[in-house]
Amino acid sequence: MKKNTEKSLWVNKKPKNGYILGTIIAIYIALSPYFFYLYENIPNTRIWETYLFAYDAKSWQEANFAMWVLVGKVLPLTFVFIWFLTCRHWWYHALIVPITMYTYQVIVFFNDNITYIDEFQLIHLIPVMAIIIPSIYLVRARIFNRINTVNKSTQELEDELTFRPNTLWGKIKQFF
Repeated sequence: MKKNTEKSLWVNKKPKNGYILGTIIAIYIALSPYFFYLYENIPNTRIWETYLFAYDAKSWQEANFAMWVLVGKVLPLTFVFIWFLTCRHWWYHALIVPITMYTYQVIVFFNDNITYIDEFQLIHLIPVMAIIIPSIYLVRARIFNRINTVNKSTQELEDELTFRPNTLWGKIKQFF
């Protein structure tokens, strides 16, 4: 019998794109405390001038304080977004609610006319929550209905209901 060596060379190989993306995500998470404290390098003045741009803090009074607030919104947004893209559980759509909340807060940050940044965010989240919460409940009901009628474990049912695209673009396309 002739051995097919070409096929056996490719069986155990994994795509390198997953390792590269995973490495970038891990480095970003590991460096996040450094990113958070970058605001300390910004002067305590209203106008922050660099050789690339000039930032006017306007209603924030100090550029340092404005960047502290912005970083306090952007970092959690990126963490929840990474969690959303890498989560393999059936309930991962629930992460859209905090993603929407932090996105709204970042957008409101740049609006100079608003006095209180986090005042009315719940009102704007209600439409998102009205779609996400019932859909998660329906998925949960479907899982528990299957558990009661089929002899499969919870993990097998979760794997059956979870759609796992292979690429980052596939994950993004899944939602649009």
